[in-house]
Amino acid sequence: MSEPRVSAEPLRTGRLDLLPLRVEHAEEMAAALADPALHRFIGGEPLSPDALRARYERLVAGSGDPAVSWCNWVLRLRAGSCLVGTVQATITADGIAEIAWVIGTPWQRRGLASEAARGLIEWLDQSPVHTVVAHVHPAHQASATVAAAAGLAPTEEWQDGEVRWRRQRSPR
Repeated sequence: MSEPRVSAEPLRTGRLDLLPLRVEHAEEMAAALADPALHRFIGGEPLSPDALRARYERLVAGSGDPAVSWCNWVLRLRAGSCLVGTVQATITADGIAEIAWVIGTPWQRRGLASEAARGLIEWLDQSPVHTVVAHVHPAHQASATVAAAAGLAPTEEWQDGEVRWRRQRSPR
């Protein structure tokens, strides 16, 4: 029997509000994530507000698999009251969460991604999740720093040219 779906909840860290993703965030997020340099390691290109709105509609609708929960947040920097990035967790019924993060270029190098990732993992620790994984391009030192700050460690496993980082705790 699978666990019930998990839903993103509002979260708060020292400087950030993690707000559950809404379609209405697309326009501001398209501006926040408009720098093509953000795609250096993940591929693709910045999305227009309309394309991001369509993506957010799919994400908000949730996974078609009842054993998988998609939890997505936008990050609002309280000082300035602006959206600066996102974090996400794909949670499976077997207690594994794959996480990811992105911070818009103007707000990088301030520790915001690490802060958001730690806040997300603290939230995941209140759930039946026992394993957290992230995939980091081997040349992306900033993301490796975020993963390490969030308590993940690199493994020998690779997926799509990226190193799998993992943090595991005893299942509840």
